[in-house]
Amino acid sequence: MLRLARICTARPRSGRAVFALLACPPPCIASHSLDHKYHDAIKCTGDKDTGFSNRKSHVVTRGACFSTATETVLVQARDSSLLASEIETGTDQQRFDDAWRAYEKHLHMDGLPRKSVLSKLITGFAATCDTHRLNQSYNVVDRAFQERHELLEKEALIYLSLILARCALPYLAVNVVRKLVKIEAYPPVAAWSAIIAHMCQTATGSFLAADMVMEIGYLFQNNRVDPRKKSNRPLLAMKPNSFTFSIVLTASLLFGTTKKAEQLLELMPRIGVKPEASLLVVMARIYEKNGHKDEIQKLKRHVDEACGLSESEFRQYYDCLLSCHLKFGDLDSAVDMVLDMLKKGNNAKRSLEAAKAVLEAVESNKLYLPYEKTGPENSGSPDKPLSTDRQMQNYSSFFKDKSFARFELEARELHKLLSDKLQEQVGLVKSEHGVLHPTETMYAKLVKAFLEADKISALASFLVKASKEDSPVSVESSFVVQVINACISLGLLEQAHDLLDEMRFSGVRIGSSIYSSLLKAYCKEENHEDDITALLKDAQQAGIQLDSSCYEDLIQSRAHHNNTTGALHLFKEMKSSNIQKSVNREFEMLVQSCDSNEAALTAKLVEEVKSGHTVNHALHDWNNVIHFFCKKRLMHDAHKALSKMRVLGHTPNAQTFHCLVTAYAAVGGKYVEVTDLWGEMKVLANSNSMKFDQELLDSLLYCFVRGGFFLRAMEVIELMEKCEMFIDKYKYKSLWLKYHRTLYKGKAPKVQTEAQLIRREAALHFKRWIGLT
Repeated sequence: MLRLARICTARPRSGRAVFALLACPPPCIASHSLDHKYHDAIKCTGDKDTGFSNRKSHVVTRGACFSTATETVLVQARDSSLLASEIETGTDQQRFDDAWRAYEKHLHMDGLPRKSVLSKLITGFAATCDTHRLNQSYNVVDRAFQERHELLEKEALIYLSLILARCALPYLAVNVVRKLVKIEAYPPVAAWSAIIAHMCQTATGSFLAADMVMEIGYLFQNNRVDPRKKSNRPLLAMKPNSFTFSIVLTASLLFGTTKKAEQLLELMPRIGVKPEASLLVVMARIYEKNGHKDEIQKLKRHVDEACGLSESEFRQYYDCLLSCHLKFGDLDSAVDMVLDMLKKGNNAKRSLEAAKAVLEAVESNKLYLPYEKTGPENSGSPDKPLSTDRQMQNYSSFFKDKSFARFELEARELHKLLSDKLQEQVGLVKSEHGVLHPTETMYAKLVKAFLEADKISALASFLVKASKEDSPVSVESSFVVQVINACISLGLLEQAHDLLDEMRFSGVRIGSSIYSSLLKAYCKEENHEDDITALLKDAQQAGIQLDSSCYEDLIQSRAHHNNTTGALHLFKEMKSSNIQKSVNREFEMLVQSCDSNEAALTAKLVEEVKSGHTVNHALHDWNNVIHFFCKKRLMHDAHKALSKMRVLGHTPNAQTFHCLVTAYAAVGGKYVEVTDLWGEMKVLANSNSMKFDQELLDSLLYCFVRGGFFLRAMEVIELMEKCEMFIDKYKYKSLWLKYHRTLYKGKAPKVQTEAQLIRREAALHFKRWIGLT
């Protein structure tokens, strides 16, 4: 009775252990062993009293064992504070295995430890930056969130999320921030901006960071949060700012998730965020990638009038504008931009030469300018590469920095690294002394576009004007010569001949090397006798002296075609011209010199044409039309435009379908139409006419899960896993719990059709996939 009284008066916190002990007593003496000994005693003695006394003694023995076990458990239950102390000591002394064992004992005995112990365990394991310990720390948070979220401390979770992001575990990092928002322990924008800055260093992290900014941004759209209420201050402190958007947009652009980036741009005005001047260039690049030419044109005035934009940012913007002109086949606008750059560069060059002359004159008179820069450059120069390999500070130092100023500075450094990587992708425009110039790649793309459009006259006109503005050192290094040489190298002899004629009609003198190269190329091919004759006549009229190697090739070609009269005529002409072989050698050396040093455009153009990359200008136009209708939610018109696009023979691409899918998702309830689009996409993908990307498949998966089309959802999941694309299971788990929590919870009905059975199995399969069963 005393023992039972002790059990009944035990602390409430130890009730779980006592109840388990009463329900399942420790097997010191098993029941079947007692019965066996009791029957044996009766058989040996034949005395009932003896048997009874033995049985009683065994019961007493069993009770003693029960009492000892109960006393041990009760002592342990009352000493949970010792386990908490062991957790703290083990964490402080970096005996993490011991601390984890003590934590598990505490869970079995008394549940989760108190708040301070839990925070020490989370931060101590996180500070190791070890993947295994970080996963253990996250598991502690996950369990506490499900059982008693009031034990979680906001600063400890921010610290854990930051380290998870630094250690390239973005999926866990973003989930910790999501848990903070759910328990209304809102992290300040300076803290979670630093978290996403670390996340954005990888493709998966930038994808998740964009989702997180959208999830947090939706809390503030359309002035949902009243800033006048004092209770809303913690929530308003979490509101994303322009810098937060700049980090995520730069990373999205760098890793190619530009459609999600455009959704972020649409979110900014809805939550009242005004873009910084530097963000204008990022916006232009996003619009260029998505093919929105009109949006880039609208930004031009803002970019030209913006203060504080650097030379590299201007270069990026005009690179976007040129790329968009080429993408839509607007060659006239592209030509105007290139010629304007060349003209401004020429004027700046003359101004620079004049300034140098003045400076030399001043220095020759031993006069000095009023300001002369001496000493080393400032170590804080923006061109100096920034290092982010800082050691993570411990939790105590982190806790003291209430404003998170150190991490905000680190986030800006990471943003600078992303911006530097983005600048490396600029290939159409370069800058010299603050003046923009087109690159050889730009010339190559523009010339290729002219050749594909068969606009030889327009190309010749452009080349003539460009040569006048650029002022080449020699005729052989001019744009005209390099383009004709490239056409000859690519076997485009007709285009080369047409360009040569256009140059001659325009009064531009071309050197003998072009005539020789084109004649030799004609000689190597068949059925070009008329072209050779016409070209020889043009060369004679222009007073061009051909070299001996060219005459030799022409003579061999005439002889090969049994034209002995023509071959003899050319031989006599060569003799009468008194062409020596030494001249020929000097000529070849000159041509080789030009080819190796000044013919960069020729090499770029050959490379560009051989790449085989062609631009379907009509496809971009139709995508723009469909995007406009989708943005206005005119889905009937968008569908009609898609049908017309197919009739005209243009195959929709991933961008076309992404516009339609996201618009249907925004309208709501149009999931059947999305299913029809998915069927068309699969047909196109099987015929290699379309390539899926992560953004499109993620949008499809969201629509199917939201609409309850789990059979189609599993098809998308299977495809994404096959292509090794990241899937945010936490997002789809939340979607299931929000809209389908009670779906298929009971037993399956006895009578159901085959279609119903398939739908049920698909839903349960999805539920298992997100980890709910």
